Amino acid sequence: MSRILDRRNALKMGLLATAGVGALSRRAEASTGLQSQNEAVVGRWFTEFWGKTYNPAVVDELAAPDMLLKYSLHKPRHGREDIKAFMHGFRAAFPDLNFWGTAPLLADGDYVIGQWEGSGTHTGPAFSDFLVGSLPANSGRKMHFTGVTILKLKGGKIVQEIGLDDGVTALTQLGLLVKPS
Repeated sequence: MSRILDRRNALKMGLLATAGVGALSRRAEASTGLQSQNEAVVGRWFTEFWGKTYNPAVVDELAAPDMLLKYSLHKPRHGREDIKAFMHGFRAAFPDLNFWGTAPLLADGDYVIGQWEGSGTHTGPAFSDFLVGSLPANSGRKMHFTGVTILKLKGGKIVQEIGLDDGVTALTQLGLLVKPS
């Protein structure tokens, strides 16, 4: 009798282990699907918001209503309208503004990380959105810098974009910071 119970228990344990592995596999597949969806959203955001050709409608489509946009060069922006106003002013001042990816996006659950490079020439109106100073109209100064951004998504919408950029390089190139002699 004990042999039968042992075999039954062993069989049950094997079935439970197999069921557990199957459940983990299904969760991993679901997570991979979510990560792929999040990467697609961020890829589109990087192209249509930060890329060479700005599409203001992408903010309403992909950003959560209360999205936070935060980089070291600018004050934090909250909400779709504030984010659109920021980009409108940034692109008016730097008409050739363009950012592009320099490595594949990395996704883990609700988070996507992107590495990028960007540049622009200040040929537009005066620009006072930098935290350390303002540019007069049409300074002709160029900036070229790099960074890494972490985006958090919920339900297919971007709720946070927080970037660490080489702002010192950009501000030095624009003449807002001076290298010590």
